[in-house]
Formats: sequence, structure tokens, C-alpha cells
Amino acid sequence: MSDQPTYRGSCFCGDVQFTVKGEPDAMGYCHCESCRRWSAGPVNAFTLWKPDAVEVTRGADNVATYNKTSASYRKWCKTCGGHVFTDHPAMGLTDVYAAVIPDFPFRPAIHVHYQETVLPIKDGLTKMKDVPAEMGGSGETLPE
Repeated sequence: MSDQPTYRGSCFCGDVQFTVKGEPDAMGYCHCESCRRWSAGPVNAFTLWKPDAVEVTRGADNVATYNKTSASYRKWCKTCGGHVFTDHPAMGLTDVYAAVIPDFPFRPAIHVHYQETVLPIKDGLTKMKDVPAEMGGSGETLPE
């Protein structure tokens, strides 16, 4: 039996349910145009997990996938259209949207793709031009 914390989440209607175990590799806010359009909001709160930490426990056959580019495979519930994940194969990580894990203690540490922001946020967190260098970005930070 694992002593790692486990959190439950679901799509909007609950037809797709999942768990995440342990701790994510990163948490923060994405300001890129793709995430804004996908989430229909000015910013997207993300949690990035190793794929083996994410398990669909109900409705796996009800998960649809779309990839505009090979960098992101966005996933949602076929019944309600509720967004649940984005797989990022090149990074070896799965983004589970913070909003769909209601009991998860979201503690953002960074803003990514801040050069594209439409909602400047002054919260003292690091603002990355794109993403950290270890994730394939420039590693360049921007002023708040």
C-alpha cells in the first residue's frame, strides 16, 4: 500500500473520473494563447505530473483527444466537453488542470508564457517569457 497522497478529480459531468498520486513536478499558471483559447479563460492553472501518477478510474472510453501540434494532446469528456488533461509527450508530463482536482492543495510557483499574457498578475511569482530552460524554453524571466 502506497503512502503517497491521492486526489480524485473528474470532468464537469463526472463521467470521466481519475486520480493523481504523489506530488506534481510543477504547478503554476500558463498564459499562452493556446491554453487561453482551450480553457476559455485569460489564464490556465496547471499541475504537471508524470504520466504514471495519473490514472483514469472511470470513463476512459469517454475521453477524446485533439492535438493541434505534437507538443500537446488535449483531452476532454465526450459527454459534457469538460476538459481534464493535456499530455505533453516531449516533456514526459501530463497537465491535469488544477480546477478539476477539487481537493488538491494547489500551490502555484511560476507563470509560463507570460509574454502572451492578457491578464497581468502581480503575485510575486516568477514570470517566464516562455518555459524554464530544463523544459526546453529560453529560461528568460520577465518583470512583474
